[in-house]
Amino acid sequence: MTSTSPATEPELDDATLAGRARDGDVRAYEQLVLRYQGPMFRLAARMLADRAEAEDVTQEVFLKAWRTIARLHDDAAFAGWLYRMTTNRCLNVLRARRPATEVDPETTVSTHLDTRPDHATEVSTQMAALSDALQTLTPEQRACWLLREVHGRSYDEIAEIVGANRTAVRGRIARARAQLAEVMKPWR
Repeated sequence: MTSTSPATEPELDDATLAGRARDGDVRAYEQLVLRYQGPMFRLAARMLADRAEAEDVTQEVFLKAWRTIARLHDDAAFAGWLYRMTTNRCLNVLRARRPATEVDPETTVSTHLDTRPDHATEVSTQMAALSDALQTLTPEQRACWLLREVHGRSYDEIAEIVGANRTAVRGRIARARAQLAEVMKPWR
């Protein structure tokens, strides 16, 4: 008699999990949340430069996704759909801000750890400079750049996520790269 434990079950793909979630399977949706909460939080944190707001946005997006998953017509498009909701929610938060907020290096997400204090300090300073530079981009440029450079999305996926054509996305990313390269010259 063979028994299958949860630890040995093959990992289900997004389409299967999304289909099951649409049918009301809470455990399937929990798997999607576990799979995507990190990437969605990192995207929101970098777009908003505020961890607390990023946490709120991430939670709102996953709640909205659960409530509206029946509207997702292509189960395989779940990840793009989630990126689109997260990006749009961040853009709305940014538009609602009156004065531009200051970037606090203490709340900026850093994914690089180093055990050498001098190198860690330099990297931390560079990350703070990059976070500051990202805040000088338009929200649309920032979204496109982050989706491409940090999250590895294709131009076509980004175009669908931000609701623009591929040419506009390429232009936004090119302008963002040029502006960031100029600002980051001292760190080369």
